[in-house]
Order: sequence, then C-alpha cells, then structure tokens
Amino acid sequence: MPPIADRRPYTVESPQGDRIDPYYWLRDDSREDPEMLAHLEAENAYTEAKLAPYSELRETLYQEIVGRLKSDDASPPTYENGYWYYSRFEPGRDYAIMARRKGSMDAPEEILIDQNQRAESADFYALGTYVISPDNRLMAVAEDTVGRRQYVLRVKNLETGEWLDDAVENINANLVWTDGNQSVLYVEKDPTTLLGKRVREHVLGSTGEDKLIYEEPDDSYYMGIGRGKSNEFLYIGLYSTQQTEYRYARADDPTLTFRPVLPREDDHEYEVADHDGRFIILTNWQAKNFRLMSVAPETSADKSTWKELIPTSDTVLIESFEVFKDYLAVNERRDGLRKIRVMPWDGGEAVTIDASEPTYAASLIGSAEYDWPWMRYDIDTLTTPTTTIDYNMATGEKRVLKVQPVEGDFDPDAYTSEYIRATARDGTEVPVSIVYRKNLRQPGKNPLLVYGYGSYGHSLTPYLSVSRLSLLDRGFVFAMAHIRGGQEMGRHWYEDGKLGNKMNTFTDFIDVTEHLVEAGYGAKDKVFAAGGSAGGLLVGAVANMRPDLYRGIIADVPFVDVVTTMLDESIPLTTNEFDEWGNPKHQPHYDTMLAYSPYDNVAEQDYPAMLVTGGLWDSQVQYFEPAKWVARLRHRKTDDNWLLLHMNMDAGHGGKSGRYRKFEEVALEYTFMLSQLGISTPDALAVDP
Repeated sequence: MPPIADRRPYTVESPQGDRIDPYYWLRDDSREDPEMLAHLEAENAYTEAKLAPYSELRETLYQEIVGRLKSDDASPPTYENGYWYYSRFEPGRDYAIMARRKGSMDAPEEILIDQNQRAESADFYALGTYVISPDNRLMAVAEDTVGRRQYVLRVKNLETGEWLDDAVENINANLVWTDGNQSVLYVEKDPTTLLGKRVREHVLGSTGEDKLIYEEPDDSYYMGIGRGKSNEFLYIGLYSTQQTEYRYARADDPTLTFRPVLPREDDHEYEVADHDGRFIILTNWQAKNFRLMSVAPETSADKSTWKELIPTSDTVLIESFEVFKDYLAVNERRDGLRKIRVMPWDGGEAVTIDASEPTYAASLIGSAEYDWPWMRYDIDTLTTPTTTIDYNMATGEKRVLKVQPVEGDFDPDAYTSEYIRATARDGTEVPVSIVYRKNLRQPGKNPLLVYGYGSYGHSLTPYLSVSRLSLLDRGFVFAMAHIRGGQEMGRHWYEDGKLGNKMNTFTDFIDVTEHLVEAGYGAKDKVFAAGGSAGGLLVGAVANMRPDLYRGIIADVPFVDVVTTMLDESIPLTTNEFDEWGNPKHQPHYDTMLAYSPYDNVAEQDYPAMLVTGGLWDSQVQYFEPAKWVARLRHRKTDDNWLLLHMNMDAGHGGKSGRYRKFEEVALEYTFMLSQLGISTPDALAVDP
C-alpha cells in the first residue's frame, strides 16, 4: 500500500482570502523532523517496491547509458593568460580533474583540482567555479557539499599544492580575483532566502569580517560578479525578471568603487561588455528583440549618448554576444533556430554560422582571451553528437576540436529529426523538434514522449542525449515542444507565456500533444509527458487539465505549490519571481495563479501514472512541494494508476552529483515509462518491429 500522509489543517493566510492546506506539516526548513523524514523514506521504499520487478531492466538501462560515455573523456583546451586549461575524466570516476599546461599542450600537466578527491568524504559534491589569480599562482574555488548551492570559498597555492586556511561559507558560485593577487571578491548569500545580498572582498589570511563592497537592498534581484575580457573592468550584475543593472569599477582601482553603467529602470534589461575603452551594451530599450549599442564609460548613464551598432528586428532575437579585439560575435534566434553572426569591427562583411539539420543550435562558447582570432562554438542537433569548432574570424578557417564521443554501436544515420509546427487553439504556430529511430517508426503506433519547459524566456536547445538513445532504440518518438513562455520565436513568445498569459504555456503543450498524435507521431494510448522545475509545473498543470491525453507523466523537482510559495517571501528565491508569475498578494495575479497551480487544482478524477522526483536539499524548488502534491493526489485521485515519489535525500535541484550517478535517476524514469507499456525485459521493444 502507498504511504498516506496525515491531514492536518493549516491556514495559509492571504489578503485575497485564506486557504486550508492539510499537508503543510510536511514542510520543515531544518529538514530534521522525524515524522516528515519517515514519510519521505516510506515514499522512497514504496517507489522501490513498485519498480522491483523491473530491476533487471533498470540496471540494463543504466549500464547502456553509462556505456555510451567515453571513460577517459576530456574537454577541448582553452587558452588564458599563458596557459591551456582543460578538464578530463579518468575511467570509472565520477568527477572531472581540472588541469592546465603552460604555453603548449605538450608541456607537463599541472593538476589544479581533482574533484574525485574533494568528493571522497561527501554524499554530494559540486564545484561551482574555479578562478586563477592574475599572476597564475593561486586558485580560488567555490564548492558545495550539500546540494543547496550554498558554496564555500577556498584557496589553493598552485606553486606548493597546499590549500590555505581561508574559508568563507554561504556564497554564490562566481568569484573574481582583484589585480593585486591578494584578495577575492565574492557574493554573500542571505542564509534564509539564499539570495545574493552583498559583494565582499576577502583578503587572503584575514580572519575578521570581510570588507563590504556593495549591498543590494532589493530582494527582487539576483547578483553576480565578473571580470571583463580586456581586464580593464570588474562588474557587478544585478538581475531581476524584467530589469537589470550593471555596476563597474576599474580593475586597477584600489578602492573598488563600483558605479552604475546605467541605473535600473522598469522593464529595461541589458548586458554589458567592454571593448577598446568603451562599453558594448545589449539592450531592449526601444527594442523588444534587443539591439546592440556602444557608449563611453563616462557617459554610459545617459542613454542619449548611446550609439547603435546592430538595430533591432521584428523577426530576429539577439540572445547574447562576445567581443574580441577585432571582431564581434552575436548569437541570434531566427525562426526558432539559434545561429551565430560574426562581423569585424572595421565594417567588413558579416558571416553567418548555422547547420544543415532541420533543427539545430549554434551556440557561442565564451573565450577568456581578448586579442584572439578564434571564435569557439558548439553545433547541436537531435541526431549528431555535440561538435565543438574553432572558427578563425580573420581567415574563415574552421577546426573541429571535438565531436562528443558516443561509445558502442551508435550510428547517427539510424536516426532522423524533424522541425514542424503545431497549431494552437488561438491559431498560433508552435514549433516542435522531433527525433526517432528510422527503422522503428510506425505511424500511429510508437510510444511518444513530449518534453517542455516554457518559463523565464528559456529556449529549449535540440541536442543529442546519450541517455535518450535508450528510448529511441526501443521505439520511442521524442518531441520537444517550443511552447510560449520560452523565447524561441522572439521576445513576444516569452511575454505571451508569463503572468496573465501563463495559461498559453499549458494549452500550447496540450495542443502540441494532440497534433502529434493526430499526425501519427505517437499512439494515442502510449503518450508520456515530462518536465522539470518550471517544466514540472507545466506537466503538473497539464495533468489536471487533460489527464486523458497521457499514459504517464514524469515531473522532476516540480514547482507545483505556486500560490503558497509565492505568498511566502522567506522561501528562497520567491521575491525574484514576482515579475515571472505575479505577486499573489495582489489581484489579478492571485486569481491567475490559483487557476493553474497544480497543487490547488488536484481534482477527484482519474490521473495518468505519475513519477514525481524531488531533492531534500533543493534550494530552487523546496522538497515539500512535490511531497505535498503527491500526498494530495493520493487523497483525491480516483484511479489505481501508479503514483510514485522519488525523493533524493542527499541532493538538491540537479539530483545526484557525479558523472555516472546522475544517470541512475534517468534509468529510474525510463524504467517507469517502459513499465507502463508492459515492458519488463531489457531487450523488448516498445513498438512492433
């Protein structure tokens, strides 16, 4: 029998009316309550018991997936300040080794940090970042051994190999060395909300309170820090959903006085880099799909002095840019596909980089070097491994640095991809990326997995997944729904899927699913849906609205208790989200959110089989959201379909750490889907051959 949580009425107060939450008791911010922990352990035990008959299948899937990974894989080296930096794996080990070689890849290897050694005494380990001092002698790292993204600053002397005694807890992942090589800038977090609140300077060897550089008073902003490629400027970035502000200081300024590039303004988002003593600014000021401007630092706060470099377009969204001494590279979205445009600063002819597949993404990779002719990028498609290429912007030469290896009998020609449109109920054409194995495609008979996200303007990128091959090779068709709330079709695509328009995200996904079935991409009784985080909200809302469409649903770390979470500003990251979801303390936001919140709309009806995952230490979506949702579903649903909760007790938002361990959870999810199709043996197909 499944675990049944006690119902203990709790009043959630709101200016718009109080609500009763019978499962609020499952929230324990200390994560120590024995009753709560016992309930989660019971849920995990129930999930394992239901999947026990499929243990051979589950293990086979896991071994298939990890067997496709090159055991001694390595990244292409990148050049910075006289050294070539890279990461590499050793066979059978979970974590990468970060290393460098001086001047040439033929020079002796210097290991910077072996994450396997650092992870030995922890159930979870994540290296947030590592940064090298300007004189190349010291390394600062940000490490997380809990999974809550509360990193710890530590410093290593690269000449002696010794770790210094310095340690600063509860910080963001990004770090910046100052010019003197004796201090590091970091972002201190609020211990409750986990928001970055203060930039401080830690002087090596100091034990007192670190010097305060900047404090952000507004809890609706995230914070980050960085160093410009030219090394002339240091930056503090402040990001809210619809507003940004950058502050800059001269890197050689001993006082580190940060000034606004442009003070924050309502509905104004911008990014900044420096080139040849001026700021290059990507901005949506009078440009919905953004444009590129330049301005002298001393007048940057006066927009009348900005000069246009690339105008805005109604059909092309400028996503990001990269500056080099002699060239500018821009990532753009055209017709839903990501491309790169490279142009010389002297006004020469621009070059566009794309791919030949129906659906693809060409993605800029940041370069640390400023005076450098090589622009690095990735090409991703649904059928071919990620290909990393260096493009010489002066000569046009291309060097393929790496094709992500896929071990085993993988043949990219065995698969095909499509890029189609599905008509939503209001007439909007929604793009869909599709992939399947050619010889297993049987119109109207294949199992179909529809994946979506649709929030924060995040655009889904088509890529070859080594784990997904285990589904394709058993007859699944995989579809990526580029629904509104993302930014695939431009800024309006995002705005049409947020706040009061949020319902479009859910109805788009439903309409895409119906179109795919009608077009023969999947059998009507073999359709699955999957999404994580805000994508978990998506599939949770869809489960309430159209449960009849799906055989099964996978909701990973789902944001499902929308109203209660957004009412509580003590919950991490809530205040940053008001411009995305709305503030339920006010109308009409309250009614809009209440209409789709998955937890609030669980009904007495049949639901598809469902697998829900969570992480006890999740800092993005608190563990009690999926736990409460499953408890309410158990109480109200009228079917006997599986409802499983898998709570990772040692991890956070991203699940288990480590190169191999993370695929244990993927194998669990695939086993869940195949079990719902009556498949229990490893070699069985999900479609007639």
